[in-house]
Amino acid sequence: MSKRILVIQGNPVVGSYGEALAQSYVKGAEAAGAEVRLLQLSALGFNPNLSGGYRDKLPLEPDLIQAQEWIKWAEHLVFIFPIWWGSLPALMKGFIDRVFMPGFAFKYQTGKPLPDQLLKGRTAHLLSTMDGPHWYYRFFQGQPGHRMMKDSTLRLCGIKTVRSTAIDLMNKKTEQQRNDWLSKVEQLGRCMN
Repeated sequence: MSKRILVIQGNPVVGSYGEALAQSYVKGAEAAGAEVRLLQLSALGFNPNLSGGYRDKLPLEPDLIQAQEWIKWAEHLVFIFPIWWGSLPALMKGFIDRVFMPGFAFKYQTGKPLPDQLLKGRTAHLLSTMDGPHWYYRFFQGQPGHRMMKDSTLRLCGIKTVRSTAIDLMNKKTEQQRNDWLSKVEQLGRCMN
């Protein structure tokens, strides 16, 4: 039985390097026999603003309903996103706000301090790009984007982050270096982690 992988690409810029990374990962995973689906957040139609909060929830748009179905289908999730101002782009954050809702990703129980994890059994790989040096993001900023995804979002829902890959100094990479990273990410897809 092949592994079911969902790649979620969160760079809002159409034609971005994030899209190329997503295609490379998909190519590698499919070559290794995985069943892969790709969500390009920039192509989805939804309001990223959780304007009603949890009390007065907006109805989910069809693209978000499909995204929830694909997340339930997947065994492994790959999140590809740039680090902007130390965290995720607003589009990726809005997607998480709208999709990872109570009743889908977690469920509060009376008398329990932490919610039930409704997405247990899944794993995740965080793959990010950034213009700054990774050492600065990690040691001086404390990796806020990764910590938010790994600890505050995925772990709360029961998803175990098994790998993080950071591609730094993007604004200084040569074309050859960018192509080398596409090859490395294709290999990560072949390893399916």
